[in-house]
Amino acid sequence: MTGVATNPIPAHGGSPPPRTPARPELLAPAGDWECAKAAVENGADAIYFGLDRFNARMRAHNFTEADLPRLMEFLHRRGVKGYVTFNTLIFANEMAEAEQSLRAIIAAGVDAAIVQDVGICRLIRQLSPDFPIHASTQMTVTSAAGVEFARELGCNLVVLARECSIKEIEKIQATRQDSTLRVPHSTLPLEVFVHGALCVAYSGQCLTSESLGGRSARENSP
Repeated sequence: MTGVATNPIPAHGGSPPPRTPARPELLAPAGDWECAKAAVENGADAIYFGLDRFNARMRAHNFTEADLPRLMEFLHRRGVKGYVTFNTLIFANEMAEAEQSLRAIIAAGVDAAIVQDVGICRLIRQLSPDFPIHASTQMTVTSAAGVEFARELGCNLVVLARECSIKEIEKIQATRQDSTLRVPHSTLPLEVFVHGALCVAYSGQCLTSESLGGRSARENSP
């Protein structure tokens, strides 16, 4: 997660003190217990992982809903957060099962869901007014207006598209902090992938897997 803590201008006037960058949250992927333990032991502040449904890495190792209580207890005892990737587009005939899965995620004490589907954001807000939602990189947010849209959906954090350069990220942050511009002020924290985009198609959309291998994004290889 990236973010900058702003220091107020002194009441007596003069130049404000220099801004001190906030400590970023180090977030690591973990598909199984071995990966989760390795991430915790090596200093991760949080991990993200998928379950056996509604997860873009369904062919990789994943946890199950039955694992959630024990996993979250393991993480929280060590001061580490756990985020579930609920990052596929949900079809109408899957909504009942998706709602059931979300109820299990919320009840297990998961710290946030990383979501691509706009409808799922709204469903989560119906189920819980305060369960944290992280806008997935697969939402393809590349502007301050996109960050504001995510905020209006009820998101608490935005994972920017992996194609964003450092300069573009700085521009998004500056625009959000400039109250004179049309984009409303938004204080949502931003998160970025440190390795950037590795996909030959638009990162996170998984169109190449479908065109070359006949697989949908939810069956993408690890």
